[in-house]
Amino acid sequence: MSDVVIRAEGLGKRYLIGHETERESYVALRDVIARTARNFARSAGNMVRGRQLVAGNEIEEFWALKDVDFEIRRGEVVGIIGRNGAGKSTLLKILSRITEPTTGRVEILGRVASLLEVGTGFHAELTGRENIFLNGAILGMSRAEIKRKFDEIVAFAEVEKFLDTPVKRYSSGMYVRLAFAVAAHLEPEILIVDEVLAVGDAEFQKKCLGKMKDVAGGGRTVLFVSHSQPAIRSLCSRGLLLSSGAVVYAGRVDDLFRQYNSTVQAQSRISWRADEGPGNEEVRLHALEVRQEGESNVFDSSLPTRIVMEVDCAVVPEGLNIGFELSYDNGSTILWSHHTDDSEDRWPDITLGRNRLECVLPPSWLNAGRYFVAPKLSVHNMRWIANSPPQVSFDVVLGHSLSPYWTSLSDGRRQGPLAPILSWQNIPPQDH
Repeated sequence: MSDVVIRAEGLGKRYLIGHETERESYVALRDVIARTARNFARSAGNMVRGRQLVAGNEIEEFWALKDVDFEIRRGEVVGIIGRNGAGKSTLLKILSRITEPTTGRVEILGRVASLLEVGTGFHAELTGRENIFLNGAILGMSRAEIKRKFDEIVAFAEVEKFLDTPVKRYSSGMYVRLAFAVAAHLEPEILIVDEVLAVGDAEFQKKCLGKMKDVAGGGRTVLFVSHSQPAIRSLCSRGLLLSSGAVVYAGRVDDLFRQYNSTVQAQSRISWRADEGPGNEEVRLHALEVRQEGESNVFDSSLPTRIVMEVDCAVVPEGLNIGFELSYDNGSTILWSHHTDDSEDRWPDITLGRNRLECVLPPSWLNAGRYFVAPKLSVHNMRWIANSPPQVSFDVVLGHSLSPYWTSLSDGRRQGPLAPILSWQNIPPQDH
C-alpha cells in the first residue's frame, strides 16, 4: 500500500474578476438599458450553469493556482511558504474541501482537520462549552469522542474560567486557542494549519508547535503555512514554495528559504499608506528602512548599518515591544532586537503619533551576502501586533579587513552570517 496520503495532479483554480469600464460623460438612456439587459442576461446564464457571478462590465481571468503537482506521504510535516498572493490559502481551501478546483484533481487518503481562520465553525451566541461540541461535530468527532477529550481540550485552550461564557465575548487570542485545541484533538490523519497562530501569545505558540510535533510523531501528516522561518525549520521535514500560483520548489527545508530568498529582489526601504502597514488600529508600522552613508544599494561591511522603523501609535499599550528579526540569505535567523533590550532608563520614549526608531548594527560585523529584516511588534508575552515576514532586504560586500587571508571562499565571503575581527594573542604556556 502506498504511503502517499495527498496527491495533486494538474491542480488549478480560476477566479473571474469584474471591472467597471470608465463611463462616458454622456450616455443615452437606450445604452444604459441595453447594458443592464446584457449584464442581467449574463448573470442569469451563469446562475443557471452554476458559474461564478461577477459584477462589472469587463471580466478578467485570474489563476490563483495553475498546474500544481505534488505528493505528500504519511507522517510528513510539510511547510508551505510564499509571498502574499502566491496561492497558499487557495491551496489549503481546496485540500480542506472548502472550494473545488477548476482543473486537475486531488486525492486525499484519511480524515482531514483544518484550522484556516480564527473561530471557523463557531457560533458567537453559544458558550465555549457548547462550541466545543458544535465545532467537534462539524469536524467529524462523535459525541462520545468529544466527551472523552473534553477536559483535555479545555486544559489545552486555557479557557476554564470562561467555559460558560458566549464566545462573542472572547478575545481573538481566546478564540484561536479554543479553535486550535478542538482541531488538534480531533486526532485526524491529516492536520492543516494556516498562519492563525500569530494571534496567540508566545507561550501558546510554543504549545501549539509542540502539539503539532506530537501529532506528527504519531505518524500523522501536518501541512503548515507560516511566515515564521524558525517555526518552519523546527517543525517541518520538507517544504513547498509557491510563487504566482505555481510550485517552484519542493524539497528539503534547508534549501527552502534559500530558494525563496533568491527570488526576492533586494529592496532596502518600504513604506505603507495609512491603515495598510503591518499592525492594528493601535500600533501600525508606517515605514521600514535599512541605510548606510551614500546612495549605493550595496552596503559596505566596514560601515555601520542603520535599521529605521517608523511606527504610528494611536495608543501606546503597556509592554509594547518594537523590534525586528534579522535573517541571512539561507533563511537562518541571526538575531532579534527590540527597543526594550537595554536597561529601562535607556529605552527610547514611545509617544502618540509618529515615532522614528533607529537601531545601529556595528561596522566590521556583517559578512558578505544578502540579509532580510522582518518587523516584529508585540505586547510583551501577551499578543502579537505584527508578526510579519521579511519586508526589506539588503546586500553587503566584505570590506573591513586588510588581511590577505580574510576571505576563505572564491565568492568573497567567510563562512557563516557574521564576520567580526576578533582579537588573538599568543599566550606563553604556564607551568603546572
